[in-house]
Amino acid sequence: MASDKQVTFVIVGGGIAGVTCAEQIASQFASDEVCLLTASPLVKTVTNFKQVSKTLEEFDIEEQPSSVLEEKYPNLKVIQSAVNLLRAEEHLLQAENGQTFHYKKLCICSGARPKLLYQDNPHVLGIRDTDSAQEFQKRLSKAKRIVVIGNGGIALELVYEVEGCEVIWAIKDKAIGNTFFDAGAAQFLIPSLEAEKKERSLPCKRARYTTDKTGGQSGATGELGSALGPDWHQGIELKGTEQNSSGVHIEYECEVSQIYTQQEFLRSQLDTEKSELGLWPAYVQLTNGTIYGCDFVVSATGVVPNTDPFLSGNHFELAGDHGLRVDDHMRTSEQDVYAAGDVCTAGWEPSALWQQMRLWTQARQMGWYAARCMAADVLEEPIELDFCFELFSHITKFFNYKVVLLGKFNAQGLGQDHELLVRCTKGQEYVKVVLTGGRMVGAVLIGETDLEETFENLILNQMDLSRYGEELLNPNIDIEDYFD
Repeated sequence: MASDKQVTFVIVGGGIAGVTCAEQIASQFASDEVCLLTASPLVKTVTNFKQVSKTLEEFDIEEQPSSVLEEKYPNLKVIQSAVNLLRAEEHLLQAENGQTFHYKKLCICSGARPKLLYQDNPHVLGIRDTDSAQEFQKRLSKAKRIVVIGNGGIALELVYEVEGCEVIWAIKDKAIGNTFFDAGAAQFLIPSLEAEKKERSLPCKRARYTTDKTGGQSGATGELGSALGPDWHQGIELKGTEQNSSGVHIEYECEVSQIYTQQEFLRSQLDTEKSELGLWPAYVQLTNGTIYGCDFVVSATGVVPNTDPFLSGNHFELAGDHGLRVDDHMRTSEQDVYAAGDVCTAGWEPSALWQQMRLWTQARQMGWYAARCMAADVLEEPIELDFCFELFSHITKFFNYKVVLLGKFNAQGLGQDHELLVRCTKGQEYVKVVLTGGRMVGAVLIGETDLEETFENLILNQMDLSRYGEELLNPNIDIEDYFD
């Protein structure tokens, strides 16, 4: 293969946004060569896609060798290499393997990297990609106690799934799952941490995590693999060494002030009866003054957009969260450079019922829409903002409960001008709706409520619900009959 290549479309990133974008472009422009650059030997593909309602979608994720994509799309070439440099003005991208691409359109889908508490601390592990998940499994198998820092999706799943190991969970908020839930939903879920784990009725097919033994693994090269998502723990045995561990202990409203190695801690002047804490590989001091000894610390404190490889020598406009700012056609501030997924930040005026969250559903939607925008530009056709950006919607699973989030599900940005209606059946379901001016603007549904489609319609239609009052959530009334 020539080291200098003229190509119409280049996409960077083997995660959901990049692969979705590449598939869409490759199928629409069958006579044009499409190049997908990925640092990982495996790519993430969407399988079992199901449109649940107008905006809600469910799908599984599978990690597959890039050859699967190339067989499906003869014009799609997957190159396993990270990006070395981008010269946007010259429309030139150089890969670390020495290849240079002169592109017409480029889409950056390089995802995000973990916001690690401490870089290069051997006792701190960030979980972001397949390799770090496998490293976690390996270390957990020898552990008696771990400290988990963070309150997002990965932390929520991890504390629930770990068995045979004591978990100290430190969160900076007053309630668990602050990104997704209010305190009421958190209280509904807390008993699940103590309860016996229910056996899953069906094997999960969302993600098959395998590692190509011949490929350079991202952990070894320092390159990032693509992000984990829901059910990342399936097929990975998350068991420690203790037969009967004492479960999960939560420390609320605190952060880490210091992490000590065993030697540092024993030499320190801390007013703690050191013999009481026992000997551990690491010690974590929290801002509330408590100190815990542990085998290792899991940093699950969110992510930052992975923009670094593209910034030098270019003039990208960055958003406040350091994402590449994109307009309503997914274009960055550099000509013919688009971005999608976790690396980008929506720079348009969003719909009143939508907000960006770095989730797999949005990565797929953005990758798909970015491809359509690139195509429309090449074909000189007009394109409107996709309907998926009208209403925020997300289906996931936490603590083995189905969770549906719609619209301003946590009353984001609504100030004091809203009211909440809540229905809760312990151990079964939690339903919350957010109303403003008598109109539904958001909902959280935990459990098998079967209300998602009805509520989605009520939010999209903005029907005045004032006359129903609290009857809206009366469990003895079939709400779907009201609004058929």
